[in-house]
Amino acid sequence: MIMHPKEDINVVNNNARPFLKWAGGKSQLLSQIKEYFPDKLKKGKLTKYVEPFTGGGAVFFEVSKSFSFEQIVLNDINEELILTYKVIRDSVDELILKLERLEERYSSLTMENKQKMYYEIREQFNNNKHSINLKNPTVNEVDVASHMIFLNKTCYNGLYRLNSKGGFNVPFGKYKSPTICDKINLLNVSRSLQGVILLNVDFEQLTDYIDENTFVYMDPPYRPLSDTSSFNSYQKSPFNDESQRRLANWYRLLNNKIGASLMLSNSDPTNTDPKDTFFEDLYKGFNIYKVFASRAINSRGNERGAISELLITNG
Repeated sequence: MIMHPKEDINVVNNNARPFLKWAGGKSQLLSQIKEYFPDKLKKGKLTKYVEPFTGGGAVFFEVSKSFSFEQIVLNDINEELILTYKVIRDSVDELILKLERLEERYSSLTMENKQKMYYEIREQFNNNKHSINLKNPTVNEVDVASHMIFLNKTCYNGLYRLNSKGGFNVPFGKYKSPTICDKINLLNVSRSLQGVILLNVDFEQLTDYIDENTFVYMDPPYRPLSDTSSFNSYQKSPFNDESQRRLANWYRLLNNKIGASLMLSNSDPTNTDPKDTFFEDLYKGFNIYKVFASRAINSRGNERGAISELLITNG
């Protein structure tokens, strides 16, 4: 294990893991991703860590178990997600209390009433999420975070999907006894987040946080492999091909002008079209590796299986 001085954050190894199920989550890929970590990281030469698209945070939690940094920045365009991270960091005891009460209430109900409770909380969540202001809170943040976690644990397949108006619209999951409050993990996550900078900005606005001593891991919404496999529903406006090109330009800027250590994950278009070289063309000159994950590439569950994904590094 590589350690910096004791005053650095995240010097204690703990077993924190993602507290939400998130589309495209990296938990199953961690062993493969770790093989391609920058040599500078492995040698303890990097002092900053930045994630522009944090999502479930699997790579952050893995990195924080083995390495410490003078500064960590986690960012995501999803306001309610970053709010939930903020609540876990700053108010975890209050959050746990609310989740325990939600779990106790949910577990005591018939399935019909579980469903009714689910849709009531979904409506409350949607009413509150449109009022979120991370700089000047106007809603009870712990309520929003507890509802975010509750819905993730009880909705269909743990999806997070928004409609065109920005409303969470995933249906009820019909789970009989889900674990809504994982107290030990929430405490571990809170410990991992102490001192971490949490932001809700466009990825290009993170440039000033990055220097030659920074490891930047990018896990943007994946480019869809088919019409039914889109991972772009985290926000009202989609992360389309033009967004992917803008991200690639930023990747090159961080490489050419700043000299940061970079790693990016994305889908592999050749799973469905062997002639689709979108990312090979976009990241020409960088290292492009294939890793393998079990994903659903269309709406039929029996179409799940091991497919390749891309991992792009600059060193």
